[in-house]
Amino acid sequence: MALAIFDLDNTLLAGDSDYLWGEFLCEKGIVDGDEYDNKNREFYAAYQQGTMNIFEFLEFALKPLSLHPMEQLQAWHKEYMDEKISPLIRETALALVDKHRQNGDTLLVITATNSFVTAPIVKQFGIDNLIATEPEIVDGAYTGAVAGTPSFQHGKVERLESWLTENNETLEGSWFYSDSHNDLPLLKLVTHPLAVDPDDELKSHADQHGWPILHLHS
Repeated sequence: MALAIFDLDNTLLAGDSDYLWGEFLCEKGIVDGDEYDNKNREFYAAYQQGTMNIFEFLEFALKPLSLHPMEQLQAWHKEYMDEKISPLIRETALALVDKHRQNGDTLLVITATNSFVTAPIVKQFGIDNLIATEPEIVDGAYTGAVAGTPSFQHGKVERLESWLTENNETLEGSWFYSDSHNDLPLLKLVTHPLAVDPDDELKSHADQHGWPILHLHS
């Protein structure tokens, strides 16, 4: 029994839930389509390049949550799950999670995407443990601000270390699956780092260090 950690976007999912939530908001006319879409694309490109300012992105991404009541947001999220997310859940990813479940491993998803977007997705995989960027909630409504440390790059390590202490877990024998070079700080800490359909920088690092490369979606 060990800790099996999974990145979400482009790892368990065959796509990026954060980007697709922005796309969904544009398509439904919930945000200014052209302006929001252009900014969403810019941030996604910066993420891929490893240059994204996480706080600038979160100011952009969390603002729509602050403009609508929770009930309406949850109704939109159900539509988003049906239209954008369900088609991206592959049998190969479900089988990987189930393999670790059958081995008795503790399952954990760690993602930079906020918990409003990701918590229902993680439940679809039958995983109970989630570390995500947390949007601030005051009096039952999102404020548009971030609560605590975003789980991005080194922030994932910081958040995971706190989680390990709180849950009396360790990284002994641990696994971490990710597609992105943004996750190198955490990949370097686990016992079994695995690159899943990796970006070019992560693929190069995996090749140099003999890390397994797994193809779930390609």
